Amino acid sequence: MALFDDVPVEKPSPHRIGEDLGRLSIDELTDRIALMEGEIARLREAIAAKTASREAASSFFKT
Repeated sequence: MALFDDVPVEKPSPHRIGEDLGRLSIDELTDRIALMEGEIARLREAIAAKTASREAASSFFKT
């Protein structure tokens, strides 16, 4: 048995779509924009990689 039975606190997500932004500071909003721009770049890289893989497979099987 644990010495303290503290309930683990869930870490809040950095951003939720549609969340009320009125309580956030300008710095917090700027940080969220940077976070989301990084995620958009990561998603675009994944799309590019999957597109290249699909094109390579298509080219291989057409031969």
